[in-house]
Amino acid sequence: MGMSVSEDRAATHDAQLATTQDLGSDSPNPAPVQKPVARSEPDIDHDRQQSSSAPVSPGARRGAASFLASLGKRLATLAIALVALLIALLTWQQYVMAPWTRDGTVRVQVANVAPQISGQINDIRVVDNQYVHKGEVLYTIEPFDFEVAQQTGVATVQQRAADLQVKQVESERRQHLTNLATTAEEQQIFAGNAVQAKAALDAAQQQLAQAEINLKRTSVVSPVNGYVTNLLMRVGDFAHAGTSNISVIDTDSFWIDGYFEETKLARICVGDRVEAKLMGYGQPVTGRVGTVTRGISVSNAAAGAQGLPNVDPVYTWVRLAQRVPVRISIDTVPSGVPLVSGMTATVTVRPAAEVARPNWFERMRRDVVDRLTDLFNDPLPRPNCLPVMTIQRVPTESIPAETVPGATSPEQINPGLAPGMDLSPRNR
Repeated sequence: MGMSVSEDRAATHDAQLATTQDLGSDSPNPAPVQKPVARSEPDIDHDRQQSSSAPVSPGARRGAASFLASLGKRLATLAIALVALLIALLTWQQYVMAPWTRDGTVRVQVANVAPQISGQINDIRVVDNQYVHKGEVLYTIEPFDFEVAQQTGVATVQQRAADLQVKQVESERRQHLTNLATTAEEQQIFAGNAVQAKAALDAAQQQLAQAEINLKRTSVVSPVNGYVTNLLMRVGDFAHAGTSNISVIDTDSFWIDGYFEETKLARICVGDRVEAKLMGYGQPVTGRVGTVTRGISVSNAAAGAQGLPNVDPVYTWVRLAQRVPVRISIDTVPSGVPLVSGMTATVTVRPAAEVARPNWFERMRRDVVDRLTDLFNDPLPRPNCLPVMTIQRVPTESIPAETVPGATSPEQINPGLAPGMDLSPRNR
């Protein structure tokens, strides 16, 4: 009969123990030998499980922890490097290709007011930086000389009108006389005198109109609504006709010029929303792209001494982008933000598609995708961005032009002069 594995192991152990006892029987005090107890199969399996689940040594633990830490550091370094590369690419794209510029300037129309007549200033009605309305008097010129000229013109017109009336009557009377009382030559002379008197009256009336206009022009008025600026005149100064001596800033004409690099024009369209942040103010001025300048000065276009193109040599390999002015019409100005001509601004163009995205997460995602795409592909211009024909706003402000008054008849100037002079001698 075959023996079991446990019984076989127990028999082998007893044989080894007996051999040990025989070898040590010669010792004076042999140690007592305990007979081993036979072990069952479940006990042996339990010992095996305990040996397999024995704790790992500290050295093995330290090695595993060091490997995991090293792997984590490498992954973190790689992630940081990727994020830094992405930020660098987006920053480069934003700086080079996005439609924005720090080179923006607030501009305005300035009315350089000059008198239309010459004379001494006798009254100044405004002070520096005062707001004035259109038609408000700025200063006046001594009117004495012009009043004298106007009154002289009135007297001259009356004289010329009376002379015309008399000569017309004389001419008409001669025309009704027979050849026995007058001659054809005399009739022509009196008719010619009447025509000359009519021409003299017309000239006198025009001179009177000029004198009245000059008298009116002694009060110099503002042509626009705005602020008086850089006022340097004083009472007693002599005003020369056609020479500007006071300036008024037209507050209805403010706009912003953004000088964009030519590499950014593909993203700018007429009508796009614009935000202009003035230096020193947090809230931006909003507006729209009005027009894009179609020409800038070219230094190489100037002709030389022989009429040939004068091309400047360029030794650098870096080609700088030209800057093109973009005119921005202002829509709204935040409360408390003054518009001063010459102020600098950071101008940012917001395309219509970007403004229409309500979700900020979607807007951010699209911005990142678009910018990364533009890094490798040149941006395509949007259709109909710059129309061929630019429709300018019709100006609503204008200065009323002076008109020449109509001629006045001699009867209206001198009514009832010499009644009965037009009657024939037979009816007197």
